[in-house]
Amino acid sequence: MAEKIATREAYGNALAEFGDKYDFVVLDADLAAATKTGIFKKKFPERFFDCGIAEGNMMTVAAGIATTGKTVFASTFAMFAAGRAFEQIRNSIAYPHLNVKIGATHAGITVGEDGATHQCLEDIGVMRTIPGMAIVNPADAVEARAAVEWAINYKGPVYLRFGRLAVPVLFNGADYKFEFGKNVRLREGKDVTIMASGTTVSIALEAAELLAAEGISARVTNVHTIKPLDTADVLASAAETGAIVTVEEHNVIGGLGSAVAEAVCAARPVPVVRVGTEDVFGRSGKVPALLEAYGLTAANVAAKAKTAISLK
Repeated sequence: MAEKIATREAYGNALAEFGDKYDFVVLDADLAAATKTGIFKKKFPERFFDCGIAEGNMMTVAAGIATTGKTVFASTFAMFAAGRAFEQIRNSIAYPHLNVKIGATHAGITVGEDGATHQCLEDIGVMRTIPGMAIVNPADAVEARAAVEWAINYKGPVYLRFGRLAVPVLFNGADYKFEFGKNVRLREGKDVTIMASGTTVSIALEAAELLAAEGISARVTNVHTIKPLDTADVLASAAETGAIVTVEEHNVIGGLGSAVAEAVCAARPVPVVRVGTEDVFGRSGKVPALLEAYGLTAANVAAKAKTAISLK
């Protein structure tokens, strides 16, 4: 069985690791233990600033520091970053295209018992509307680490989405190379393409195994960069398999499914079936029960893949 590590854990470890190699500062909004930026704080206390429960202020502080030439990571839960601090991110960070990286943790329904108020299912959609905002949603701990180093060297604002739940490690750390804006094909197939992002990539791989047992060949693609989307790969999959299923721990409105559907509709129309939360809020509960309730299971993804094939 694959080792399981939460991407938020990998985020905190990566900040501490790369703090020796790169010159950047980290801000947090009174959640350093949960976001795991506390790992960086322990190692580099002089480069860490707790801004308290004032997320909007934290983003403007990050913007101010960035104007001095520093790279800044500003961290809090996805709900408070994309939601509470939207205006400051839009006007103070993105509009002047500053070098601020937003480390948004605890995204999606796998926050579990914290419930609807903390289960951010709209953040990708919100961030996609901001001009010049790069959006990266790592699938595992290896990809999360690589994405952090990439973000340090990228010039401009980045929204990095991390989860609370420990998820299977899919990649070999020694071999993996993060390529911004490029999808990663994890499995080839000819009947349907399953495109997944973040915590749902491992679910997509399980669904492909279920389909294979029925003689259905499914391609599985990891979409770690949602903006800019790897449109060339999306259209190639549309042409080569004739049907696409998207899987995301996010509202089907505005997220990965919307991005893929927009690209396909514009240039290569094929059936696109979206799997995610169906325009509803989350709720409190144990993670396995929540994944089942919202259809984020291998069995449901496999069923949706068969639906997509039937629509060809």
